[in-house]
Amino acid sequence: MSDTTVSNGFLSRTRGLLRRALRDVVDGATSLTSRNGLTVSPSLTDDDLARLQQQIDASLSGRGGEASARSNATDLARCYLDLNDEGRLRFMRLLTHEYGVAPSHLNKVMDGVRDSSDDPAEYARAITKLRDRLQSPRIKLFRQFNGLEHGIKFLVDLRADLLDLIRENPELRPLDADLKYLLSTWFDAGFLVLHRITWAAPADLLEKLIAYEAVHEIKSWDDMKNRLESDRRFFAFFHPAMPDEPLIFVEVALVNGIANNVQALLDQTAPTKDPEQADTAIFYSISNAQRGLSGVSFGDFLIKQVVERLSARLPNVKTFATLSPIPGFRRWLDGRIKDGADLLSHEQEASLRAVAGDVPAGQSVLQSLLDRNSWHEDPSIVEALEPVLAHLAAGYLLYQRREATGTALDPVAHFHLSNGARVERINWLGDQSPKGFEQSAGMMVNYLYDKTQIEANHEDYVSGSEIPASSTVRNLL
Repeated sequence: MSDTTVSNGFLSRTRGLLRRALRDVVDGATSLTSRNGLTVSPSLTDDDLARLQQQIDASLSGRGGEASARSNATDLARCYLDLNDEGRLRFMRLLTHEYGVAPSHLNKVMDGVRDSSDDPAEYARAITKLRDRLQSPRIKLFRQFNGLEHGIKFLVDLRADLLDLIRENPELRPLDADLKYLLSTWFDAGFLVLHRITWAAPADLLEKLIAYEAVHEIKSWDDMKNRLESDRRFFAFFHPAMPDEPLIFVEVALVNGIANNVQALLDQTAPTKDPEQADTAIFYSISNAQRGLSGVSFGDFLIKQVVERLSARLPNVKTFATLSPIPGFRRWLDGRIKDGADLLSHEQEASLRAVAGDVPAGQSVLQSLLDRNSWHEDPSIVEALEPVLAHLAAGYLLYQRREATGTALDPVAHFHLSNGARVERINWLGDQSPKGFEQSAGMMVNYLYDKTQIEANHEDYVSGSEIPASSTVRNLL
């Protein structure tokens, strides 16, 4: 069974469970004297859209009290779950264009703030009114959805749909800004609960973790069990309103010394070691499980809490490091080669041509070698490429930054550097999976979390100064 099959199966099952749960909310609400029972076609025709807008207006009006609003919101949520791609886009456009903040209303309130600046009491009332008017009508609708059973999961999945649609429909960004604001508030790290996952966990939770694993595919139940052995730790954040849905999880190996190869680390035939004797915790996979929470940051809190828990329960563990992919390296390198960048010294060019043989006209020798199947199985090519690619990878991690923000170009590097880690070591052929070669020419990197330097490293990184790195990495340059 492939990772894609598991993932698609779970997404479909989750939508089915939500539909049934929402219908149960309506059917079980015996205190309601009536409900609209709104039904629409999957593509949301113009007539359907008009009726949907009437339902939204009724839900926002407050007429009929809380019970009526709950029934209306339930019908809206149930209709949304039955929409196809076209229908979801039309629904999102309706919320974007018809239920935002009205500029004319906002201008009047802002005039009131300016006019009352000399009277503290009037000014305070005007500020409160302005704050209320800044809450768009759709935010009120989202809050009504959140009041439903499974409502917060519905909103998380709705935002996942929205993020997919924004790629081709950037006019939906104001809607996403409102929804992200609410989710950031509801998923504040203070509300989250850290749980260690073991083999005794419910099978449906373990199956979800298999589907959500985004770094190193969990290929079988034996693979899953291996990652939950006594010399491994598996931690996940949960929200009280989504107790059966992991938000983000981290996989940890308890070893001696900093690991440099993920295949060796995940070898199911390797003997299980005594965790009490380990001196190093290797964070080898961190996966966000809910796409709808993209941009809602709590990964740094996860790492800090896991470090604290491991330190308290395994006092021999003194070193905390990652074994991380470099997911943007090949994309960056291929782009530079395509642009004709001068990446190689004369000596490097000569060493590569000595093992490359015939190179197609117009193709760089570096690209020619990297495009060869199983190049890593040829010792002469491996020997020639290692110093070249390690040098380029070090430069990519330490010097390539995003123009808009000044942060590290590589997303995994940005995550760990912003959390106070330093670039500790580049591992040649640390990931020899197809994905590893496709992303980073098989290389991996260790980020070290030195508890005495985390704050200083964080400040150095966010201030835009030099990226923290070990002398080993700097010597590659």
